[in-house]
Amino acid sequence: MTIGPTGSGKVSLSRQMARSVLALELGDFGPEVVTKAKLCLLDFLSCAFEAGQHPWSRQAIAIAQDRGSATIIGTPQLSSPADAAFANAVMGHGLVREDMHAASIAHHGVVIWPTLLALSEQAALHGTKLLTAAIVGYETGARIGRALMTSDLARLHRPTGLVAPLGAALAGSFALGLSEDQATSAIAIAANTSSGLNEWPHAGGSDMYFHPGFAASNAIKAVGLAAAGAFGSETILEGEAGLFAAYRRQAAPDSITLFPNGECEIMAVYNKPVPACNFAQTAAQAALRVSNELANPDEIDRVVIRAPDAAVRYPGCDSMGPFRNALQAKMSIPFSVAATLARGEIEEDNYAELDDADIIRLVSVTDLKADPGFTAAFPGKQGADVTVHLRSGRTIRHALPDVIAATPSDIRARFRTAAGRVLGEDRAHRLEQSIDHCEQLGNAGDIAAQCRLDKAERVLRSAS
Repeated sequence: MTIGPTGSGKVSLSRQMARSVLALELGDFGPEVVTKAKLCLLDFLSCAFEAGQHPWSRQAIAIAQDRGSATIIGTPQLSSPADAAFANAVMGHGLVREDMHAASIAHHGVVIWPTLLALSEQAALHGTKLLTAAIVGYETGARIGRALMTSDLARLHRPTGLVAPLGAALAGSFALGLSEDQATSAIAIAANTSSGLNEWPHAGGSDMYFHPGFAASNAIKAVGLAAAGAFGSETILEGEAGLFAAYRRQAAPDSITLFPNGECEIMAVYNKPVPACNFAQTAAQAALRVSNELANPDEIDRVVIRAPDAAVRYPGCDSMGPFRNALQAKMSIPFSVAATLARGEIEEDNYAELDDADIIRLVSVTDLKADPGFTAAFPGKQGADVTVHLRSGRTIRHALPDVIAATPSDIRARFRTAAGRVLGEDRAHRLEQSIDHCEQLGNAGDIAAQCRLDKAERVLRSAS
């Protein structure tokens, strides 16, 4: 047993976690867990391919060093692992449709996958190792997030930026076969990079898109430093100036158990159906059901939305405008509901016209309220209720007890569309097959390499 700096003999939280996972194998997990990991990878790549030309994606690519051995998705560019992870994470976050873990209020996949894909091109990494590392990463970030995050903390600090670097650091440590001491230090060093402020919904900034980029890049550096012999503060989570003291202002739990009773946090991750904030998902789905019974949105006199208190209080979720950019609209529950009612669909185009008169009118007559029942059920369930009062006096109401996640068929369909547009249908199909048969890959770096264009292809895609 390692003796901590206090001499108490108590094993630190970071070491507990590192020790518990380093001997894991993919066979320790059920087939449903492995399948879920593959779907999460497909969905991450889908988002990255689709968002590749968005301004924040182009900005992230522009600052990457144009040399190295790590692929920047959907481009011919090879860069350093840290720069590639940064750019790929920003692209994966670019639609605001990344996978979601509600209990930690965080997006883990958009940090874990860029980290592991970059590392897979630096070291010989078997496909089974890639998948196992990802499952470890989701578990670590989610368990820490469950213990650390509160709705008050999440109003100020971005949960993804606080906890996902730690999960990605342990995932990377596992993937590269680091020792227990090295993995413990990697977690500690990554915790020092926990960051991300939630001023962007108020100011209209694009800071949010870069949070997972910093997290993935920092995870790469934390793993590299630990492998090179850097020694991290072992009590970084529970210490008197550690993560819990600094952010939660409370003592850390005595233990953070990974995979308790065989449970896997990745199974609590859902893939978003709506390209918007997590807290807008269920309300938009309820609004879609209302729209199916609505002859004309002009008939609407008033809209009442009920949601968990955490949703109502999250920065930007209660915004009534003005909306200066699509991100502010995607964060706003009233805008997402209004756009769904006005357009009768849930699509990326719902956020294309921020000054649409029909949508803005509906936002102006919307009331967003915290519901005690939904609040009590959160985060286990994320319910919402949309009630529309018509000018005729009739009322249309639909409530959902929880978000309805994108199905595997949905995930594959949007992957094929997005990847096919960038790579071409044949290459997109081969990439999907590689992920489906990832356990058989002797070199998991092939997945990242298949996401790369050659320069001639890039010119052709840009011209088309």
